[in-house]
Amino acid sequence: MLAATAISQDASDPLSGLMLSDVPKPEPRPGWSVVRVVASSLNMHDLWTLRGVGHPPERLPIILGCDAAGYDEDGNEVIVYPVIADADAGMGDETLDPRRALLSEQHNGAFAEYLMVPTRNLVPKPDWLSFDEAACLPVAWTTAYRMLFTQAKITAGDRVLVQGAGGGVASAAIKLAHAAGAVVYATSRSETKRAEALSWGARAAVPSGARLPERVDVVIETVGEATWSHSMKALRPGGTIVIAGATSGANPPADLNRVFYLQQRILGSTGSTRSELVALLRMLDATGVRPVVDRTLPLSEIHKGFQLMIDGTVTGKVVIHPTPPNQ
Repeated sequence: MLAATAISQDASDPLSGLMLSDVPKPEPRPGWSVVRVVASSLNMHDLWTLRGVGHPPERLPIILGCDAAGYDEDGNEVIVYPVIADADAGMGDETLDPRRALLSEQHNGAFAEYLMVPTRNLVPKPDWLSFDEAACLPVAWTTAYRMLFTQAKITAGDRVLVQGAGGGVASAAIKLAHAAGAVVYATSRSETKRAEALSWGARAAVPSGARLPERVDVVIETVGEATWSHSMKALRPGGTIVIAGATSGANPPADLNRVFYLQQRILGSTGSTRSELVALLRMLDATGVRPVVDRTLPLSEIHKGFQLMIDGTVTGKVVIHPTPPNQ
């Protein structure tokens, strides 16, 4: 089968380590299922792996790709929950299992025609959701869902700032928060992406670092150093910043005086549980909200998709088709 494999790592030229080649199809084993992948999608996690961040070189080569939707061995349409973990080891929360692993970290990922995962990780795909839409959900959309509803516990009327409109998690957070009745503000350096944020339900979209109309109750933060100071200053006393990424750098000034004096809360958030993926599907069904797909590409053009992400020209998600649609 055709697959996109990380064979080496280079911080300055990450795509040099991504190779398309034929590899053996996975063989079934007890408790695991083989999925024929119809659609997958790109994530920053894949680029971090290729840059050598958070992924030890001794785990190479490995097939990349954290998101997948397709068919199980019985022909059922499924979405793959991407965290391979023991919920019991995490006190009921897979993301707290110290030995958890996202697809493509310890097990081959979804940029291939076939994928093998624990059978528990298969979630029925609703017929009202396309395969392309389903492939956007497992990482970015569940991350946004957990940040908003599990960690920040937003309710209707809350004021929410989403930093860096345009990315997969940010676009999901804007749409989900708006659907939940929140007043949403967004930031972006790009005028085009600010316009997109408004179309997704943001009340206002301003240039990165610009003053907001009011202070907010919650900040959804995935950018890191470039936006951290603005996130702190935009937050009301007693407000909450939820952080699930640091694409521009992980070590901004902490500004601890502001944190304790204004009693601000800073919460980390990683991925989601399987039950949160199911809850997200129920919310999409109830609200009609759907993922933002920037474009679809065949697996043979995956390097092009990653280059678009590196260039910052993607709005929403890039979906990959490992198998040609006519097959």
